[in-house]
Amino acid sequence: MSPRRSSADSRACHDHECAGPITRRSVLGAALAAGAASLAGCTGGDTPEAVTIPPDATCDVCGMVIAEHPGPSAQAFYADQRPGGHANPARFDSTWEAFGFDFEREDWTREALYVTDYSAVEYEIRTVQGDSVISRHVDAASFADAAAVTFVADSAVLGTMGADLLGFSERADAETFREEHGGELVTADEVTPALISQLGM
Repeated sequence: MSPRRSSADSRACHDHECAGPITRRSVLGAALAAGAASLAGCTGGDTPEAVTIPPDATCDVCGMVIAEHPGPSAQAFYADQRPGGHANPARFDSTWEAFGFDFEREDWTREALYVTDYSAVEYEIRTVQGDSVISRHVDAASFADAAAVTFVADSAVLGTMGADLLGFSERADAETFREEHGGELVTADEVTPALISQLGM
């Protein structure tokens, strides 16, 4: 069953309102030169589980407080690393930033990448200054392995950092969302630096 959706006017920070200290182009610089990379697999051994993102946690790319803004979240665990100078996981206020962060760190060993699973939550779509934005979910149960979801890329529904990758563990939910809001269906291993460069602000 697809999650319930509703529309309501609300103030939220997204797109041009939320330019962080790091731009999309700076995030993508090295990644675009490196070419496509697959994100479907993880290392062997025990895989860390998704965690609830703390209410004061900031995005490890743009520095914004994640829980205060709409859109998909993501978290990534890396072996023997302290992303952003803190303990794992690395935390993001958009899915495309998580992929860009990962593409730039080919020498790091990624143990897990989790993204918001909009099939697992009752999400809302609100109208903010003429744009449609989707709700934020930060509880551990709202995340799914990026390799296990179907993404709707570049739909008319925005997140904090503009157009994004919206993940659904049920492919039928992704297909329905695309029919209603446009975009392209992709899997994690089809997400490339070229695709990421089309998203965001």
